[in-house]
Amino acid sequence: MPARTHSRPHPATTGGAGTRLPWWALALPALAFVALLALILNPSDAHAAGGDPAIARLLERVQQLVAR
Repeated sequence: MPARTHSRPHPATTGGAGTRLPWWALALPALAFVALLALILNPSDAHAAGGDPAIARLLERVQQLVAR
């Protein structure tokens, strides 16, 4: 015996249903990106507990490339 299909009483809308983000959903990641970029550009502000010298050389090289 075939099963009866039920149709939707109201057709689904396809546009703009609750897709807006609050302002802080974009501001917080942007602020975090700027803070990390500032630490990369000025590593004297970052007080690391003695890291690998290869990483320090890599960060210095990136800083030199960005400064050009």
